[in-house]
Amino acid sequence: MPRELHWTDVEEIAIQLYEQDPGQDPLQVRFTDLRDRVMALPGFADPREKCSEKILEAIQMAWLEEYQEA
Repeated sequence: MPRELHWTDVEEIAIQLYEQDPGQDPLQVRFTDLRDRVMALPGFADPREKCSEKILEAIQMAWLEEYQEA
Protein backbone atom coordinates (compact mmCIF):
# COMPACT_ATOMS: atom_id res chain seq x y z
CA MET A 1 0.00 0.00 0.00
CA PRO A 2 1.40 3.43 -0.92
CA ARG A 3 2.28 5.77 1.89
CA GLU A 4 0.04 8.77 2.43
CA LEU A 5 0.89 11.80 0.35
CA HIS A 6 0.21 15.38 1.36
CA TRP A 7 0.44 18.70 -0.48
CA THR A 8 3.81 19.31 1.15
CA ASP A 9 5.32 16.14 -0.37
CA VAL A 10 6.28 18.14 -3.46
CA GLU A 11 9.21 16.02 -4.64
CA GLU A 12 7.42 12.67 -4.26
CA ILE A 13 4.33 14.07 -5.99
CA ALA A 14 6.48 15.31 -8.88
CA ILE A 15 8.16 11.92 -9.26
CA GLN A 16 4.82 10.14 -9.32
CA LEU A 17 3.33 12.58 -11.83
CA TYR A 18 6.33 12.10 -14.09
CA GLU A 19 6.15 8.31 -13.79
CA GLN A 20 2.45 8.35 -14.67
CA ASP A 21 2.97 10.36 -17.84
CA PRO A 22 6.64 10.79 -18.78
CA GLY A 23 5.83 12.49 -22.08
CA GLN A 24 3.68 15.24 -20.55
CA ASP A 25 5.29 18.68 -20.44
CA PRO A 26 4.34 19.97 -16.97
CA LEU A 27 4.23 23.56 -18.25
CA GLN A 28 1.30 22.60 -20.50
CA VAL A 29 -0.86 21.44 -17.56
CA ARG A 30 -3.32 23.97 -16.14
CA PHE A 31 -3.26 24.36 -12.36
CA THR A 32 -6.83 23.07 -12.05
CA ASP A 33 -5.81 19.92 -13.93
CA LEU A 34 -2.61 19.63 -11.92
CA ARG A 35 -4.58 19.81 -8.68
CA ASP A 36 -6.91 17.07 -9.91
CA ARG A 37 -3.98 14.88 -11.01
CA VAL A 38 -2.34 15.23 -7.61
CA MET A 39 -5.53 14.41 -5.76
CA ALA A 40 -5.96 11.27 -7.90
CA LEU A 41 -2.52 9.89 -6.96
CA PRO A 42 -2.59 6.64 -4.96
CA GLY A 43 -2.36 7.41 -1.25
CA PHE A 44 -3.08 11.14 -1.58
CA ALA A 45 -4.75 12.12 1.67
CA ASP A 46 -5.02 15.92 1.96
CA PRO A 47 -8.20 17.88 1.28
CA ARG A 48 -8.47 20.25 -1.67
CA GLU A 49 -8.69 23.22 0.72
CA LYS A 50 -5.05 22.78 1.77
CA CYS A 51 -3.91 23.39 -1.80
CA SER A 52 -2.64 26.80 -2.87
CA GLU A 53 -1.21 28.32 -6.03
CA LYS A 54 2.20 28.42 -4.35
CA ILE A 55 2.09 24.66 -3.70
CA LEU A 56 0.96 23.95 -7.26
CA GLU A 57 3.81 26.08 -8.63
CA ALA A 58 6.30 24.14 -6.51
CA ILE A 59 4.89 20.82 -7.71
CA GLN A 60 4.94 21.98 -11.33
CA MET A 61 8.58 23.11 -11.08
CA ALA A 62 9.66 19.86 -9.40
CA TRP A 63 7.79 17.88 -12.06
CA LEU A 64 9.47 19.99 -14.76
CA GLU A 65 12.85 19.12 -13.27
CA GLU A 66 12.01 15.39 -13.49
CA TYR A 67 10.78 15.87 -17.06
CA GLN A 68 13.91 17.72 -18.18
CA GLU A 69 16.29 15.22 -16.58
CA ALA A 70 14.87 12.34 -18.62
